[in-house]
Amino acid sequence: MALRFVGIDGTSEHGGCPSVWVDDHDGSFVIQGIMLTDPSEVEQVVARSPLAPGETIVRLPAHMRGYLLEACGERDPHAG
Repeated sequence: MALRFVGIDGTSEHGGCPSVWVDDHDGSFVIQGIMLTDPSEVEQVVARSPLAPGETIVRLPAHMRGYLLEACGERDPHAG
C-alpha cells in the first residue's frame, strides 16, 4: 500500500493533524483527524451508522474541504 499525501491543516497547533491521504492502490482515503468525543455528536453519528470494531469518528475542519476535493481529483492542487 502506497499512501499519497494530499494536505495537512497548516493551522494545527501541533503541526501534524489533521491530514488527508489517498491510497494509490485502491483510491481509498486515509484521514488523520481529531477524534470526535462530544457525546451528543457521537450519538448522532452512531444512531445512523453504528461503529464497527476498529472504527472511530474523526473531525476534519471545514477549511480543509479543498484537500478532500483534491483527493477526489476534483481540485487543482496548485490552485490555492
